Amino acid sequence: MIKLLREGNLLYPWALKAVMIAIALTFMVGMGWWGYGESQTDSVATVGPLKVSRDEFMRRHKNLYEFSKKQKMPDAIKDDVLKQMAVEQMAEEKLWRLAADDMGLTLSPEELHAAITRIKDFHQNGKFDPELYKRLLAFNHLTPAQFEAEYAARLLGDKAVTIVFDSVALTPAEIEEAKTLMARPTSPDSSAGSSARERILQDMLFQKQQRAVMAFREAMRGKVNVQIKKELL
Repeated sequence: MIKLLREGNLLYPWALKAVMIAIALTFMVGMGWWGYGESQTDSVATVGPLKVSRDEFMRRHKNLYEFSKKQKMPDAIKDDVLKQMAVEQMAEEKLWRLAADDMGLTLSPEELHAAITRIKDFHQNGKFDPELYKRLLAFNHLTPAQFEAEYAARLLGDKAVTIVFDSVALTPAEIEEAKTLMARPTSPDSSAGSSARERILQDMLFQKQQRAVMAFREAMRGKVNVQIKKELL
């Protein structure tokens, strides 16, 4: 489902920021979330009881900067924009983590293990390599315990997004609206017409699901104290 969200964002122009957020949620960015952990007492943002350390922010900003260079993003995306995106990205992740707590969501050790072993960065010869896993974490100044705890938090946030996304369905009125659109002339190829009609329903539902996710996020922002210390960015 999260993959669907990411692919769907490409269809909607408003989603440049969302695309950057989604793509940045790759393993290498994830590895940079927590850095040296408890040695960092300062923070660039707080989201309720959760903090975004300066070390965490600097790592995320660096990864976004390197990603923008690699993807040859427009020069208009300047460093201050990337900094703002980085801190907002992390604040949103922590909001969803808090939402997962509110929903009573949990993540079993088996789920976490399965998710980590699917990360291609840890694969060698087509399968998960425990030694490569440990070496990559050590290179990024992380212990397995640190990485696994924070990766679990990220997966819990994704679970919360999934629940909100999947809770949405089209109303009878919206389905009637879709039928009206379907009645319009389409390709003479019946299979193409059928595909187009199905796409109309899927697009309507997807857009409604995206709006629900955004509305839920804004509602969370309304009840959680989010503070960003711009002077530290």
